[in-house]
Amino acid sequence: MNRGKVETCGRPLRTGAIIILAVCVVALFAASLVAGPVKIPFREILSVLAGKGASQEIWSHIILENRLPQAVTALLGGAALAISGLLLQTLFRNPLAGPSILGISDGANLGVALAMLYLGVSSYFSIIMAALAGAAVVLFVIILFSRKVSNNVMLLIVGIMVGYLASSIISILNFRASADKVHQYVMWGMGDFASVSLDKLPWFASFTLAALAASLLMVKPLNALLPGESYAANLGLNVKATRFAILTVTGIATATVTAFCGPISFIGLAVPHIARLTLKSSNHRVLVPATILCGAAVALVCNLITCITPSGAALPLNAVTSLIGAPVIIYVIMNRRNIQYFN
Repeated sequence: MNRGKVETCGRPLRTGAIIILAVCVVALFAASLVAGPVKIPFREILSVLAGKGASQEIWSHIILENRLPQAVTALLGGAALAISGLLLQTLFRNPLAGPSILGISDGANLGVALAMLYLGVSSYFSIIMAALAGAAVVLFVIILFSRKVSNNVMLLIVGIMVGYLASSIISILNFRASADKVHQYVMWGMGDFASVSLDKLPWFASFTLAALAASLLMVKPLNALLPGESYAANLGLNVKATRFAILTVTGIATATVTAFCGPISFIGLAVPHIARLTLKSSNHRVLVPATILCGAAVALVCNLITCITPSGAALPLNAVTSLIGAPVIIYVIMNRRNIQYFN
């Protein structure tokens, strides 16, 4: 009875928290359009977004070709990585599971390394295709093992080992490649939301939005998995089909973001914990939308920090995400007993 009262009283607070998160995302998105080395009046930005153009042609170019695609990429990329982390943490019942834990990001890294370091390919389209191909191969291997392995812990270990194999091959390629190729690969590995241009944005948005929509349809299966797979099976949930769906959604989301933006650390791992701490709930009915909004907000904040520098040069994205994400993970590890992950 007391639990019911707590849940009833907590609903308005959680709804209010989601509304506040949505407002923060809108404000951060607007700030992303304003921030930059070139100062553009906000009324000029609104005029460009309305299709009327700006008083200076260069302003229209900066907004439409740079700031708008970068802000949309950060919003969708952060949301996709965050929801991937939440899905995997629920599936494996492990607060330290994340998009990179199954080796999908490493597969994308390996594809890019083969293209850049071994084949000498440097075109943007070829790099994206190489990253998607590498991630797809690893995802296929993981899904294949998921049908053979019934234990999630063993599947997690398989993913980690696949990641180690990919990393070892990348190390060999780096050792044998020339210095300029290694530099090009290292720069790609720092992550960047600015690499998606306006003409490529529809492709990026279509895949990430599809993954986000699919995650919203998984609320009931995710809640059923919270007490464990046995409990979920007793409720009539097809655990293997749900696992396949989660791996597919997270694989598509992670592969897409990594291919277009490079490997981005900590957002998928840390943001679900920020959402849990904000809502103080593990109910996916509110946790899924909150995680999507938190992921978008955190990515937009990181994007703003990379753009606002005294020198005008953009900071490496992964340096900023690590500064935000690492303290969150340390806090979670130190206070794990005091944080509720399950209803």
